Amino acid sequence: MKILNLKAYGIIGFLIIIMAEILLYAKVKIIGWYFTPIVWTGYILFVDSIVFKLRNESWLRTRPKEFFVLTILSIFFWYVFEFYNLFVDSWHYIGLPENQLVRYFGYFWSFATIWPAIFETAELLQCSHFFKNLRTHRRKISNRVLFGCLGLGLVCLILPLIFHSPYLIILVWLGFVFFLEPINYWWNEKSLLKDWENGNLTVLVSLIASGLICGILWEFWNYWAAAKWIYTVPYGGDIKIFEMPIIGYLGFLPFACECYAMYNFSRALWNKTILPKAQRISEREVGFVKEGVP
Repeated sequence: MKILNLKAYGIIGFLIIIMAEILLYAKVKIIGWYFTPIVWTGYILFVDSIVFKLRNESWLRTRPKEFFVLTILSIFFWYVFEFYNLFVDSWHYIGLPENQLVRYFGYFWSFATIWPAIFETAELLQCSHFFKNLRTHRRKISNRVLFGCLGLGLVCLILPLIFHSPYLIILVWLGFVFFLEPINYWWNEKSLLKDWENGNLTVLVSLIASGLICGILWEFWNYWAAAKWIYTVPYGGDIKIFEMPIIGYLGFLPFACECYAMYNFSRALWNKTILPKAQRISEREVGFVKEGVP
């Protein structure tokens, strides 16, 4: 059993989940407030250690700097969805601590775990034989399709800002995929469209499955937490699994793809804009130093 011999941080992650459950049951107040980020921190540590055991590489072990950047971006990215929620009003939070510093620490910590959880789970799934060889026919994606996706994504992202309706939440879960995937494709960044063009479905299917798995775990752990989110989804709201209407679980599938598209877009933006400028500044500084040497 390869996965039983884990690194210490993986065992610690597993123990964090168990201890958080026990302390929540014991009604320890601070655990109730921070239950969601605590268990997801444990989950990320545990899953990452399994991935490292199976692949000999993982986010935390071989890409720690990129992982740190991912956690920061995860906070920023989720606040984009919080911004949209001001217009569609699909969820709200209850049971939050009154102290604003304590409250926002919980926000930031929770939001920092979202993207890592999706990506760690997807990578774990990709370690299985089922997800390794998912292929389809190669096909050339035309500019007509790319521009069509871009336009559709733009419509999805604009309409909720104009028509303030909770029925439009589905557009938010789709918009960034359609809008950013063509840009990532054109910029030669990692892209689901490029994978599809090459006949590779591994990343797409693993992301979709990751979204569903994380979605179920989010709702399961959220249900028991003291500080939690409540949904106001207008369709299928009476039939729920935990706090989420059943139909709402479908939103986790494209959301995982959005996570992938948004992260790769940010990487491309960095590589094409900020990094070249930093390199030019560095080159000028090196030149200045060399010129100053007698």
